[in-house]
Amino acid sequence: MSQFTESKNPLFNNAKMAQTAGIDHLERATVDGAVNKTYVLMAILLMTAYFSYQAPSSLFMIGGAIGGLIVFFVVMFKPQYAPIGAPIYAALEGLFVGSISAMYASMYAGIVLQAVSLTIATLFMMLIIYKTGIIKVTEKFKSGVLMATGAIFLVYMASFLGSFIGFEVPFIHESGMMGIGITVVIIGVAALNLLIDFDMIEKAEQNNSPSYMEWFCAMALIVTLVWLYVEFLRLLSKLKD
Repeated sequence: MSQFTESKNPLFNNAKMAQTAGIDHLERATVDGAVNKTYVLMAILLMTAYFSYQAPSSLFMIGGAIGGLIVFFVVMFKPQYAPIGAPIYAALEGLFVGSISAMYASMYAGIVLQAVSLTIATLFMMLIIYKTGIIKVTEKFKSGVLMATGAIFLVYMASFLGSFIGFEVPFIHESGMMGIGITVVIIGVAALNLLIDFDMIEKAEQNNSPSYMEWFCAMALIVTLVWLYVEFLRLLSKLKD
């Protein structure tokens, strides 16, 4: 039965991290190290986001999104590339975030600040929930959240590909009650992913994982925060329509 409840996603596979127990102390991943790497990645993302916000371009938006997705999958299956891949991912996502923020800002005054504030508030709220143990991050919890995340990803990919052939996935881009409700549910799933990110960072230290896992964990957290921010932009725009 455990084979169905244990996460098979390399991003959250604790068994891989546990295999590295006993390595030299200087090569171990630590919570502090992962947090510091997260700051570095966020700084890179903000720099490229500022650049693309000042000079928004569909090339930055689409290229950043697709390029970031490619780097994400490379690092997901080859975690040892994280020290190189994570900064590249952050730079590419910054181009995407800056351009999409500029697009929304041109249509809705103050929406970017609101989305940033909601993202930060959600981050701290979920950190409190994780630290207090209100929600336990079990293997079943991870499996459920990852299945929901995978389903959302497939729907978005279908929507993206469908846009080239005139096909639209119902409701997800609409501003009616159904569309708003779907976006709220997606935000909830994204927020739950933060709990998995926090747990992964702690498990990396507990399992004596190699130091490159600090970059790996930091990148996973950035992935979730970018997703959460974009979903808040979408929700706020729907509420304003």
